[in-house]
Amino acid sequence: MKKFLFLAFLISMQAFSQQNKFSGTWGSQKCKDCKKEYIFTITIAQSNYKIFGTAEVTSEHKDLNSGILEVTGHVYPHGDKAQIKLKDKNGITASAVLFVKDDVIQFTKNGGGDVVPKEMILNKLYE
Repeated sequence: MKKFLFLAFLISMQAFSQQNKFSGTWGSQKCKDCKKEYIFTITIAQSNYKIFGTAEVTSEHKDLNSGILEVTGHVYPHGDKAQIKLKDKNGITASAVLFVKDDVIQFTKNGGGDVVPKEMILNKLYE
């Protein structure tokens, strides 16, 4: 009986660790009745506690366009918070913290270059 309970515990821990809540394409473009000057889109692939992906800020104003940004980072153990680094083609970096709940991510920039906005709420666009 102890072996069975231990095995069930291990399986439940493995299932908990495989919840890749950050995977998918997230963006600020599903905003109703808001007038934003930019659209921020981030595509993330999460594998256990690592994050890889790309991000982009697009706008009608050329000075707000970021081009493609490389995203790397890690997820904290409970799986609802992540620390990421965004890097552009010129080597300018910015760091940010992501909090996920349901199909919404809160993006908060910690520091670095002005390649991304300071704060925003991102909705899940695609799986």
